[in-house]
Amino acid sequence: MRQCLGWREGHVVARVHASGASLAMAAAEDQLFTATEVNEWAWLRALEETSGSVLGRFSAPGHPAVWDEASAAATLRAMAAAEARPELMALLREADLRNLPALLDEATLSLGAGSGHIAWPMDALSSVDAIPWSQLHCVPVVLVTGSNGKTTSVRLLAAMAAAHGWTPGHTCTDGIYVAGQLVEAGDYSGPGGARSVLRDARVEAAILETARGGILRRGLSVRRADVALVTNVSPDHFGEYGIHTIEELADTKLVVARAVAPFGLLVLNADDDGLAARAPTLSCPIGWFSQDDDHPHLRNHRATGGATCGVRGGRLRLSWKGGDHDLGEVASMPLSSSGRAAYNISNLAGAALAAAGLGIAPATIASVLATFGASRKDNPGRMEIWRFGGITVFMDYAHNPEGLEGLLNVASLARGPGRLGLLLGQAGNRDDGAIRGLAAMAARFEPDLLVLKDLDGFMRGREPGEVPSILRKELEARGMAADRLRVVLPEEEAVLALLGWARGGDVLVLPVHGTKARDAVGAKLDRLETGGWIVGDPIPG
Repeated sequence: MRQCLGWREGHVVARVHASGASLAMAAAEDQLFTATEVNEWAWLRALEETSGSVLGRFSAPGHPAVWDEASAAATLRAMAAAEARPELMALLREADLRNLPALLDEATLSLGAGSGHIAWPMDALSSVDAIPWSQLHCVPVVLVTGSNGKTTSVRLLAAMAAAHGWTPGHTCTDGIYVAGQLVEAGDYSGPGGARSVLRDARVEAAILETARGGILRRGLSVRRADVALVTNVSPDHFGEYGIHTIEELADTKLVVARAVAPFGLLVLNADDDGLAARAPTLSCPIGWFSQDDDHPHLRNHRATGGATCGVRGGRLRLSWKGGDHDLGEVASMPLSSSGRAAYNISNLAGAALAAAGLGIAPATIASVLATFGASRKDNPGRMEIWRFGGITVFMDYAHNPEGLEGLLNVASLARGPGRLGLLLGQAGNRDDGAIRGLAAMAARFEPDLLVLKDLDGFMRGREPGEVPSILRKELEARGMAADRLRVVLPEEEAVLALLGWARGGDVLVLPVHGTKARDAVGAKLDRLETGGWIVGDPIPG
C-alpha cells in the first residue's frame, strides 16, 4: 500500500511479544494520520488472508475497504492528498540542513529551541525565505530516563545548569519549571512537557525527564540531545505496551541513545547489569558511573580515555578529558543522607557526569553537590526528612520494589530501638504480580504498623480499595499479623493514622505519590516540626 501511495521506502518493524504483536512503519511528517490508516488496513488485510476472518468486512464509512484493494488505495490517496503539507515539509527540510531542531504537534510548529526558537500556528506557517534563520539556534538538551531517580537527577542537573549561568528549563513528574519556578503542575515527563520547555524563550538549557510511557506512546521529544542519562532499569510497568521483561524495558529506556549526538555523551549506570550488557550494541559515546570508582567498567573505560564518575575513598571522583577531579566527600553531600542513601549516591554520580558532558566545570558541579538537598525545597517529595516529638519521618516517591527497598534501608539505619511505621500503596495500572512484589518488599522490613492506601489520581481502572486488598493478602501470606495492618484509603488520612499511632523513637516512612497529597502532608509535617509538637497532643490541622 505504501508503494501504491508513492511513499518513499522506510522502516517497517513487526515485534512479537507476550501479549500480541506491534506493527510500526516510517512515514513523512505530513502523512502521519494517513499512515495510521495504512497500518490498520494492513492488520485487517493480513487477518483476513491468514485466518479467513470477516472482521475487515465491517469498515466504517470513509475508511479503506479491506475487501477491495483498489477502493482502499483510492480512499488512502484521497486522505494523503488532504493531509499533505508541502510548505511544512519544505521548512522541515531546511531546518534539517541547518542542523536546527524542529518540534511539531497538531497545533504548532517551532524551529530552533528555547531562547533561539520561533513558533507558528500550523494554519499560518511562514515560507522558507521569510524566516530569520540567523536568529535561530539550539540550546543544550539532556534526556533523563530510568526506573528510579529520574526526577532527582533532573533537579540536580537543573541546579548545576543554573550555577553554570544558564536559565534552565526542566520537566518531571511534578510539572514544568523554568529558572526553578513552576510553570505548570502535573506529570510532564513526556513529549508534551518537553515541547513546552523547548518553546520557552527564557530557556538556555533543557533538562527533560523522559518516561517509559511517553517513549512507547509518542517516541522521543527531540531528534538530538547533547547528553542522555539512564539511571537504572528495574522491573516495573510490565504488561503495558507490549513490554513484559526487564530486557525489553532496558531496550525501551535505551531509545534515548539514538538521540545522542556524535559529539555528545550517553551516561550509564555500571552497577546495572542490564545496561552494562547492552552497552556494546550502542554506537554513541558512553560515560560510566558507579558507587565504586574501581568498578571494572569504569577502570577499563578510563584506560582508553573515557569519562567516569564513582566513589573512591569516600569521595566522589570525576574522570573527564584526562583529568581526575575530586567532587567532595560523599557523606557531606546532603542528598546522600550522611552516606546512607546508596541510591542517591548513584544519582549524584550520574548527574555529575551528565553535567560534565554539558561542559559544566567540575568546580561548579562540586559546589552544587555540596549543598543540594540541604533544603527540602531542593527536592520535594524525594527523601524529605522531618523530626519532631522524638519521631523521624521520611517522605519519598518510592513507587516500585527497588525504590521502596532503598528508602527502607535508609530508614532502618535511623530506626534504633523504636518502631517502624509504613504507608503503602500502588498505582492501579500495575498488574497484580507487581503489586504483590511491592508488598513482599515491605514485608522484608517487618514494619510494626503498615497502613494501606489508594493513590488518588492513580487508580487507573482499579476500584477503590482493590489495590490495598491485593497488598493485604500478600502481606498476610508473608506472615504479617492482622493487627499490624490497617486500611485507610485517602493518602492524607492514612498519614494521620500513622502519626496518631507514633510515639517517641519511632520512624515513619511515607511513600506519598499524589502531588496534592504530598504538598498537604508536607505542610502538616512542617507545622508539627516548627511548632514543637509533643507525642500525645492533638495533631494540628
